[in-house]
Amino acid sequence: MPSFDGNQSRFKLVNHWDHLYGGQMAIVRETLRNVYSPDPTRVQEAETAIADFEKSFAPSAWLHLNKTTLIAEMRSRVRDPFQVNQGGQPFCGPASVLVELVWKQPLRYVEICRSLYLVGGFQGASRYIASSDELRRSTYGDLRMPQTDWMILATLRDVENVLFPVEPNAPDLIRNLAGMTKSWEMKGWMQEILGYRKVKYNHAYLTNDISAMNDAAAALKAGGAAFALITAEGMLSDRPPAVPFPSHWVALLGNISVQGDPVTFDIYTWCKQLRLKMDAGSFKKYLWATVTGTP
Repeated sequence: MPSFDGNQSRFKLVNHWDHLYGGQMAIVRETLRNVYSPDPTRVQEAETAIADFEKSFAPSAWLHLNKTTLIAEMRSRVRDPFQVNQGGQPFCGPASVLVELVWKQPLRYVEICRSLYLVGGFQGASRYIASSDELRRSTYGDLRMPQTDWMILATLRDVENVLFPVEPNAPDLIRNLAGMTKSWEMKGWMQEILGYRKVKYNHAYLTNDISAMNDAAAALKAGGAAFALITAEGMLSDRPPAVPFPSHWVALLGNISVQGDPVTFDIYTWCKQLRLKMDAGSFKKYLWATVTGTP
């Protein structure tokens, strides 16, 4: 699967009608503010845990990460989960998982950060997830993203990779190959990171798209999570490709309506909450799959 993850400026996120393509209704992209907020009680619990971590003098398992920076970034994300930022790295899949974790389980997020920083790994739902010695040594210089997000996202990607290790400043081709996220990896993270027991993959391209999104809406209503694989160039930019292809994972947040025109739903991508509105034809063309998880 190709990857559409690079500099955030490649997206032109606007709040008005874009150009018309092939006679279809233009896609409206509205940036949302404070629509999906974390639970204040859970935020307070997480901030208490961050304060305890801040007082610790235990050494780090990472040679070049700065604890003061990590603490500040952790606090900012617990207060606003949608600040999770993949930056210039091809980490859209794990970034979508991470924003769900911080949003709904901020205390577990802090515990994962602390364990990763101190010992280089953390306990998932059924297995221990450890960063490699090579990754911890190579984490320095321009990471192209915030340190705390890198520590978690690079670990998740590196654990899944067999041929291509994750390196922050590798050539673009190698970074994109190392950053590709497959559907079975999203399912695995749904279970191991988010702790959902019932996980489902729905193929959606051209057929089954409505039922796939209805399953996503049902999962969210049940207190779970949902992710969608889309053609980012079509849904999120004004430069749709001649031939659509799956290129980007997003977190589905809610407001899902797929019965006729227009289709609407809210997503997280690139540090933003967006409300998308489009015609059914564009929806069918640019949606490829969903992954859902419920308790």
